[in-house]
Amino acid sequence: MEPPVQSIISVDGYRLLHLGAVFCLSVVLLKGIQLYQRRKTLLAALQSFPGPPSHWLFGQANEFRQDGQDLDRMLSWGLQFPYANPVWFGPFIVYLNITHPEYARTLLSRTDPKDNVIYDHFIPWIGKGLLVLAGQKWFQHRRLLTPGFHYDVLKPYVRLMSDCTKVMLDSLQEQAAAESIDICPYVGLMTLDAIMKCAFSYDSNCQSDRENPYTNAVLERASLADGRELFSPCHSDLIFYLSPQGRLFQRASRISREHTDNVIKQRKESLKCEKEPEKIQEKRHLDFLDVLLCAHDENGQGLSDEELRAEVDTFIFEGHDTTASGISWIFYCMAKYPEHQQKCRREIREVLGERDTVEWNDLSLLPYTTMCIKESLRLYPPVPLLARQMNKPITFSDGRSVPEGCLVSVCIDSIHRNPDVWTNPEVFDPLRFSPEESSQRHSHAYLPFSAGPRNCIGQDFAMNEMKIAVALTLNTFELSLDPTQPPVKVLRLVLRSKNGIHLRLKKSK
Repeated sequence: MEPPVQSIISVDGYRLLHLGAVFCLSVVLLKGIQLYQRRKTLLAALQSFPGPPSHWLFGQANEFRQDGQDLDRMLSWGLQFPYANPVWFGPFIVYLNITHPEYARTLLSRTDPKDNVIYDHFIPWIGKGLLVLAGQKWFQHRRLLTPGFHYDVLKPYVRLMSDCTKVMLDSLQEQAAAESIDICPYVGLMTLDAIMKCAFSYDSNCQSDRENPYTNAVLERASLADGRELFSPCHSDLIFYLSPQGRLFQRASRISREHTDNVIKQRKESLKCEKEPEKIQEKRHLDFLDVLLCAHDENGQGLSDEELRAEVDTFIFEGHDTTASGISWIFYCMAKYPEHQQKCRREIREVLGERDTVEWNDLSLLPYTTMCIKESLRLYPPVPLLARQMNKPITFSDGRSVPEGCLVSVCIDSIHRNPDVWTNPEVFDPLRFSPEESSQRHSHAYLPFSAGPRNCIGQDFAMNEMKIAVALTLNTFELSLDPTQPPVKVLRLVLRSKNGIHLRLKKSK
């Protein structure tokens, strides 16, 4: 007698469920073995580097509380475990965190790729530009971009930066009667305005026109990318792009990319008859996009439209966010240390006289102001952390080493505040950067723009803008602190204050 059809189906269904359960269990078991082996490998790789106590599941991740003390905790670990110590983010992600210049020199003399745990999140934002590229592609782009930061290209930017700073000062003048002002939004819009003009001669008017869809998209995309780092589930692309923030990010990215693509297309058309930089300069100043479009390697190969967009977006990010952070914290230091502010103001007025704009030759005539800027960047580096993934083993000066594949970070903030490197590191002392003092310092004790072959290609651009912003602002205002609202440092993509940087402004005499 034949068994009922339903009985056969139920038996087969049971077998399928059983096989499915066995398969899933096997996959989970295999993954568990792989993770166990990974943790075992990481522990073995870092066994010569003691570090702070680590929770078996969270590592030290639960020590980072966004309370203004995160960088201080990393400094205390660095002092307790000199040169470098492991920092665990969960059981399977660990960084060997460097806190000494000698170790930093060993790492930064190489061209290891950026850490893909952090820097891969930049790719949907700024594309595969110089910041995230590695290997031969990075080398090719670096060589093609270098002419874009020649002093002949940077010279005309000084006038643009001065104009943008004066617009910011006019906006601040309207608010100067207030008890205090959060300086960060004003500085952020000013640096965005300047970078748009310098990157591709775009007059965004973002400081006065808050409805510009392109500049709003740039700001929104940066804010959403910054917020993504704070919520670890959103580190997954799938979760992030399904979230409301992810959808907003995609919309802002589409607006930004369409605008940049249109600018590139129009500029290519206008450059058809002006292929040489000299011919362009006869009609207008050479901007960053001009340099990129005219750049070709030894084989006559230039950048594709996608690569052009990525480099423009990278330039806008690094020339906007990081420079805005630097300038905002410099203003904070000037307000906190009024005796140094007054010395800077005297120097600035001797150079500018009755002028309300900065010229190229002025930049080299502000030594004390420059030292104050450098000291501010020591205490508040715009990028306090950087990370690399080892593409081959690395051995440090004391013989300790880590193998290929390890993640190694440099805590620039800890190096800048290390008492073994700097005398009285918490004291604001611009004379640390006098020629005499600087010549005696370790080459990698001061790293606001990193160092080595992967240093910040735009550091001269950034320093020029900082000098201009400080000179014109101190020529216009006296800055003082609002003691009721001290800033709370938070470690994001760049150094920020959780509650802004609130200053009081008074027309300077």
